[in-house]
Amino acid sequence: MTQVAAREAVLPGLSQRVRDVPPSGIRKFFDIIATMPDVISLGIGEPDFVSPEPILHAGQRALERGLTGYTSNSGLAELRQAISTHLERRYGVRYDPDTEILVTVGVSEALHLAALALVEPGDEVLVPEPSYVAYPAVVTFAGGRPVPVPTHVSSGFQLDAEDLDRAVTPRTRGLLFGSPNNPTGAVINRERLAAIAERVLRHNLFVLSDEIYDRLVYGVDHVCFAGLPGMRERTITLGGFSKDYAMTGWRVGYACGPAELIAGLRKIHQYIIMSAPTAGQHAAVAALTDPAAEAAVQAMVAAYDRRRRTIVDGLNAIGLPTFEPHGAFYAFPDIRPTGLDGDTFSTRLLYDYKVAVVPGEAFGASGRGYVRCSYATSLERIEQALERIHDFVRPLV
Repeated sequence: MTQVAAREAVLPGLSQRVRDVPPSGIRKFFDIIATMPDVISLGIGEPDFVSPEPILHAGQRALERGLTGYTSNSGLAELRQAISTHLERRYGVRYDPDTEILVTVGVSEALHLAALALVEPGDEVLVPEPSYVAYPAVVTFAGGRPVPVPTHVSSGFQLDAEDLDRAVTPRTRGLLFGSPNNPTGAVINRERLAAIAERVLRHNLFVLSDEIYDRLVYGVDHVCFAGLPGMRERTITLGGFSKDYAMTGWRVGYACGPAELIAGLRKIHQYIIMSAPTAGQHAAVAALTDPAAEAAVQAMVAAYDRRRRTIVDGLNAIGLPTFEPHGAFYAFPDIRPTGLDGDTFSTRLLYDYKVAVVPGEAFGASGRGYVRCSYATSLERIEQALERIHDFVRPLV
């Protein structure tokens, strides 16, 4: 046997935890879209706005000043202070910028760090569904077992505390959820969050609270979960700048929590990342401190709200029942009247009518019979997409 053949014979395969995670149900459609002209995409969860000017200028100034090296592992002190001030001012929750805040490469890194730091092999983590596609994956990558907890349109996709009780076993260690929710746009109200907090205490759970869409709410208030009685001590709050401030490409997020937990996240962060992008961190300072940036955020929220009303009313008129989302920038219409499953509906709509949506089953079993439509695109494009969806659906309903 040659040396090359010998090496090939003993080449190890992928780990079981990697094999256990399916490919992203979103990515399949993005790959198809890239090969097709004239597609109206309601699939991508990314703002169509350019980052507001104060944010752009802050990043440019950082580059012009030669600030291109690493920052502290924890992130710029100025940014951590701005995050602390921001959360205390908006939600009454204060974190020590020196020990309780870690700046990360988007919320995606923060989510992975938190799972790696808190999940032991074999631990079960409750994940309400439909949910962002990465939630079950990060639990699995950390060696844990994601346990789906279904939510339903009949209750506005609000998480029911009694469903948590039924899902808890002796191996349950934590709860991972996002509000506002991706893909449904649901915002969990204070009353239900208080009931969830009571169960968290009863079952002695940690909580990973993904609040990346906290500013994108319409007609309701966002409640920071860590601000509820007894929750600050056992919650890691995940936030960032990608969605609220139209800063996806800058890659800046953060994790906040008790000092001993954040120290664990920081240890992993030191070994795998070093620090978040420097120019992005300077831009994020401007996002939180420049009044013009805040005005731009409010203008974007108002624009999303107009689009939200247009797409929800339009989908309902077409014959696809759509509950009213109060957060993020997603509508989640019920496609069961068409007789098609989510994958078939999305594939035919894309190939035959050149509108891209994402099958609800990509977000867990509770998403079957639905599709996710992002309204992070112009009103004109939304109206064109609704016309095409109407043409597609009309013979089916």
